[in-house]
Amino acid sequence: MGANEHGVFIANEAVLAREAASETEALLGMDLVRLGLERSSTAKEALDVIVSLLEEYGQGGNYYEDGNMCHTFLSAYLIVDRREAWVLDTIGKYWAAERITDGVKCICNCLSLTTKIDAEHPELRSYAESKGWWSTDKEFNFAEVFSQVDDCSNCGLGKETLKKQEGNITVETMISLLRNKTEGISVDSDSFLTTASMVSILPQNPTSPCIHFFTGTPDPSKSIFKPFIFVDGVKIVPKVQSPIFGSEDPVKKIPRFQEKPDRRHELYKMQQQAQLVLDSDEEKGQTLRRIMLNLEKQGLEAMEGILSRSEILDSSEIEDLFYDCVDTEIKFFK
Repeated sequence: MGANEHGVFIANEAVLAREAASETEALLGMDLVRLGLERSSTAKEALDVIVSLLEEYGQGGNYYEDGNMCHTFLSAYLIVDRREAWVLDTIGKYWAAERITDGVKCICNCLSLTTKIDAEHPELRSYAESKGWWSTDKEFNFAEVFSQVDDCSNCGLGKETLKKQEGNITVETMISLLRNKTEGISVDSDSFLTTASMVSILPQNPTSPCIHFFTGTPDPSKSIFKPFIFVDGVKIVPKVQSPIFGSEDPVKKIPRFQEKPDRRHELYKMQQQAQLVLDSDEEKGQTLRRIMLNLEKQGLEAMEGILSRSEILDSSEIEDLFYDCVDTEIKFFK
C-alpha cells in the first residue's frame, strides 16, 4: 500500500482464484502499486497504468525471499484519490474494475467484484468462456466465474463494521479495525505477520492536505500510527528505511533468493528489542503502551487541527513531522 504527492492512494491484496499467478518472474502486486503511484496523478490514471502494465508484462514471481519454494498470488487493488475510487480485480493479464461512487468498500483475499463492472479487459469474457467457466446465456458475475473459495469472512467483517459507522468513519475507526486480531484482520502468528498498516485522509477540499498515518512496523497492535504529509522539503527518515546491500543483495544474485538478509530498519529493531523486555514485565509493558497510545492520540489531534484550519498550511511547519514522530517513538523504546 502507499500514496503519492498528488493524493492518490493504492492498496493491494493477494487473492485466491481459479487460476494462479505465474511462477515466472513478472510484476508482483507490490510492483504495480509502486509503479501506479509513480506514474499517476489521479485514481483513474493509476488504474490505467496498472492494467496497461499488467496486459504487457503479466503478473507473477515469488512474493517471498525463498529459493526453495515459489509463493505466487494474483492481486486485487483499491485505488482512491480525493474525488473517486476504483476496485480492480485481476486474473493473470485479465482484469475488471468497478468505480465506487458511494458507501463503503473493502478488498480482501477473495475476488470482490460481482455484476457491476465499469471497465474490463476486452477479452475477459471470451477468456472465461474458453475455460468453460462461463457461458453467454448467463449473467456475468466476476467473483462467481473466477473465484476459488467462498470464505471471505475477514472481508465481510471489515465491510459490516464500516457499514455500521457509515457517515461517521474516522481515522480512529480505521485504526481500531486494523488492530482487530480476534477476527483475523490483523495477524500475528508463526507463519504470517501483518507487515505494516496505513490509514489515509483524502479531503475533497483541494486546499486541505492529504494526511497519511503509517505504523512503519509490523503488527498494528504493538505499533503506533504516525502522521505524514507530502510537502516540498519533507525530511527523509532513514530510521524507517530498509538497509541497502547493493550488488551483494540476494535479490540481485543469480540464482536469486538463496539467502535471506536482515532487512529490518532501526525503528523495527528497537521495537522488537523493547518488546522482549515488555513481555517479561507486564506492568512496565502496560505503562509503555499507554505512553505510546497517548503519543498516537496527540498526533491524531494535531492532524485534526490542521484539517480544521481555514488558512493554507505552511509546509515548513510539517516538513519534519514524520521524522520527529519516528525519532520520539525510538526514544521511548530505549
